[in-house]
Amino acid sequence: MLGEEHALFVAALSFLAAAVISVPVAKRLGFSPVVGYLLVGIAIGPVGFNVANPAMVATVAEFGVVLLLFLIGLELKPSSILSMGHYIFGLGTAQLLLSTLVFTLLAYFTLGFSLPAAIVGSIALSVSGTAIALNLLGDRGDLGSPYGQRVFSILLFQDIAVVPLLALVPLLGPGQAELPRDPRTAMIEIAIAVAAIVAIIVAGRYLLNPLFRILARSGAREAMTAAALLVVLGAAGLMEAVGLSMAMGAFLAGLLLSESTFRHELEANVEAFRGLLLAAFFMSVGMSLNVKVVMANLGPLLVATLVVCAAKSLVAYGVFRADRIARQDALRAAVVLIPAGEFAFVLFPLSLDTGIFHRDQSDLLIALAALTMMAGPLLFAGIDLLMRRYARAAPERAPDDFSDAEGSVLVIGFGRFGQIVAQCLLAEGMRVTIIDKDVGMIQGAGRFGVHIYYGDGTRLDVLRAAGAESVEIICICVDHRGDTDRIVDMVKASMPRARLFVRSFDRVHAMTLRRKGVAFEIRETLESALAFSGRALESLGLDKAAAAARVADVRGRDKARLLRQIEEANAGHPELAGAPKMAPDPLTAPGKPARPINEEAEDILTHQTEFSG
Repeated sequence: MLGEEHALFVAALSFLAAAVISVPVAKRLGFSPVVGYLLVGIAIGPVGFNVANPAMVATVAEFGVVLLLFLIGLELKPSSILSMGHYIFGLGTAQLLLSTLVFTLLAYFTLGFSLPAAIVGSIALSVSGTAIALNLLGDRGDLGSPYGQRVFSILLFQDIAVVPLLALVPLLGPGQAELPRDPRTAMIEIAIAVAAIVAIIVAGRYLLNPLFRILARSGAREAMTAAALLVVLGAAGLMEAVGLSMAMGAFLAGLLLSESTFRHELEANVEAFRGLLLAAFFMSVGMSLNVKVVMANLGPLLVATLVVCAAKSLVAYGVFRADRIARQDALRAAVVLIPAGEFAFVLFPLSLDTGIFHRDQSDLLIALAALTMMAGPLLFAGIDLLMRRYARAAPERAPDDFSDAEGSVLVIGFGRFGQIVAQCLLAEGMRVTIIDKDVGMIQGAGRFGVHIYYGDGTRLDVLRAAGAESVEIICICVDHRGDTDRIVDMVKASMPRARLFVRSFDRVHAMTLRRKGVAFEIRETLESALAFSGRALESLGLDKAAAAARVADVRGRDKARLLRQIEEANAGHPELAGAPKMAPDPLTAPGKPARPINEEAEDILTHQTEFSG
């Protein structure tokens, strides 16, 4: 007994150490964390240190996939599915069906697979890795781009399509055709399965929200976490008990709770378990990888990997080009979708158990899926590097078409700040042109009746084409300080007469912008804080005129101090301009020193005095 406990402790310690080490190493080498998990799984598996039984690990790690499907269900609000319906069910269906058709023909006619094996294997390879794809898009900041939105829609459709596929695979096994089934028994089994699904729907709609409301009132966070896991595993276990997949139960539970007021709480409680168990799942895949089969068939496997990558990317590229996506973005999207998904490692063992695959076929397909997971991120990095070099070497391309941009004001950035600016300008009847690179912002601006275009405001050719040289003022309202500084420097160098109205982010940034000579800048929190203070003074007994006078006095003092600090910085105190953070300085001299009211505050003030003195 002691030996078993010791072995379990060593296995758990090895998995945690592997998870901690593999991610930063993989990131450092430019790989996806999934690649690191797979390689570490091989190292700690039977061919390496052999720290645990792969079958036992896979049983536990399978819950990672279950939790992943639950989280996917939480994200799938019916409203979001309807708004992205064209992309999800149009592009998603086209990509999955065309890729499956190509792989099925290759497997059936070239490799001699049976038809069920060819279909299941082709679908499994056609489904892309959600975790890998979203990670690649997130690293480049492309999730909000047109091609990023379409890639996300395809991944969403694939996640939906996997759920019925997991239930369909057992029906495709050869044993199902050989065993005569009593129609009455079959009807009873179907009725039980339907009843289980109805039970989950009823519980999700009428029971779970009251349960979570009671637990929330108790204030016990651990109870909420336990309840979240209970819902996921309970739904998964019920589906498995009636002959369906655990993943389907978890997906249904998540979908039914997607409109719940406790959705974000559930997501936060489950996310940590999901990440750790998914890491264990990928490591278990690496552990179960039959290295002997891989080494014995290394040449054919490498050729098959190239064929899968080429066929899958060509299909995706064609689908994106048919939807009028630019060539470079279509190519990026095609490469992002190359890696096989995590569900391939569920489908292949399941197909082996049901007799659809032979052992050698299953081992080779698992190895092939793992190789595409490693190749995809590398190809994406290579394609991105080549595109960047080509963009630098190629002559300046024709700018985007902004021929309709005739506004008197150019607003760069249509976030929460830019929207309010545009509202005021439009209320006065001004002609406004808006540039933003976020698809969601562009969709929202469609209701404003303005000229709005998808474009990167940090590009000089876009600004010129948008009429920056002819508008009366340029309002820079972007959400990132670095982008703001880049646009200001670019406009001041190329269009010195342009009047720039700029949103600044703090006092240091305001000083920097004023030294650069912008026509007007305002800290995003200044006026809202002054208005807030005025209302607070009124609530304390001051009349409106007195409160407004006090606020105006503070505004004037702040402005005077800002000008003085700029002069000091110009006179030889550059540390004022370059400091990442300025200590707050009272505008009104205090009548008495600060008085700490607890020991912690006294200690902090004492050390502050020592360091500043």
